[in-house]
Parts: sequence; structure tokens; C-alpha cells
Amino acid sequence: MTRIFTIDDHPVIRMGLAGLIAGESDMELCGEAGSAAAALEHIRDAKPDLILLDLALPDSSGLELLKEIQATCPAARVLVLSSHDERTYAPRVLRAGARGYVMKEEATERLVRAVHTVTAGEIYVSERIAGAIIDIFSGNRKDTADPVACLTDRELEVFSLIGQGRSSKEIGGTLQINPRTVDAHRANIKRKLAINDAKTLLMEAVRWHENA
Repeated sequence: MTRIFTIDDHPVIRMGLAGLIAGESDMELCGEAGSAAAALEHIRDAKPDLILLDLALPDSSGLELLKEIQATCPAARVLVLSSHDERTYAPRVLRAGARGYVMKEEATERLVRAVHTVTAGEIYVSERIAGAIIDIFSGNRKDTADPVACLTDRELEVFSLIGQGRSSKEIGGTLQINPRTVDAHRANIKRKLAINDAKTLLMEAVRWHENA
């Protein structure tokens, strides 16, 4: 029996996942959380075999939480379930230790297949990006699937939050870093994306966030 812990800030999504898990004879829900703080508080006692993790959380970046989970609950495998574009995020979450990536728009049978794949010790990504993932990790192709591929994970988190209209203070609170550090990340993002001013940065971040 695979013990599964779900992390998603939308109660309806968690309810749907609970129903899906309940309908599988070899799975059971051992806990759930709607925030990073709640997940870190309960996940160790829940002793999950598998964690279904959303990347968009109200109090932390899913990427950052993934790294914390690796330290807090190293025995548990993590399968990311997200609405973010897999071309951008799948390589990043796999590098951070996740064992698979599933888009929320995928059919439920694909999610069940992903869970079985990951619990069997294998990595799951969709067929449409599997070849690209292999090329990236084998060094045969650079990770250039999107215009922000050159950003670090932290810079991508900041860029995404800028696209949500967050101020440096708000971003600092979400990521638990100093607003001055956020401003330093802003400067690096502008340099890497060849952006000259804050207004253009905001416009590009909003456009990217809407399409991510």
C-alpha cells in the first residue's frame, strides 16, 4: 500500500486527489496540507511513501519546499503535480530531487500511471518532453526551451512573483529573504534577459506568468 501525502493550496484539488486515491486499491491518503508550513509540520509524522506537490503555494516556492522535503523526509519520493509549463519546470524539479512531473490538465489515469511509475523507482515525465529531458541531462542539448531558461531557480521564483504583481517586500516575505536580496535578483534577471528598466521587467514577467 502506497501512503500518499498531498500538498496543494486549493481545497477542491486536494478533495479531488483524495477521491482519486481512495478509488485505488493500492493507495491510501496519509495526510494533506495547503501550505509549505503545514506540510513541513505534518509530513514527517505522516511517513508518506509518495508526496504529490504543487509548485504554487501561498507561503513558499514549491521548488524551495521540494528541497526542504529532501532534507526532512528523504525516504519519500516526490511527484510534482502543477499547472506550470512542464518544458520550463520539469528539468528544474528533477534536478532538485523530484521523481516526476505531471500537468494538472492531464487525465486522471495518467496521474495514476505516474504514481505507479514513481513508486516503482522510475522517473515519470510526459512523452512529449521525455526526449528533451534525456538530451538535457545527457548534455546533448542545453535547457533552452523558454526565454527564461538562463535564470537560476531562485531568480525564476522571483520572476514569477513579479509577474503576479508582487512588490520586493511581498516577494521577500513569500520567499523568506530580505527585500534587498530580491532587488539584487531583479537586477540579475534584467541583465540576463537584456531588460533595461523596471516597467519592461514587469511587462515581461506578467506576459511570461500568464503563459507559464
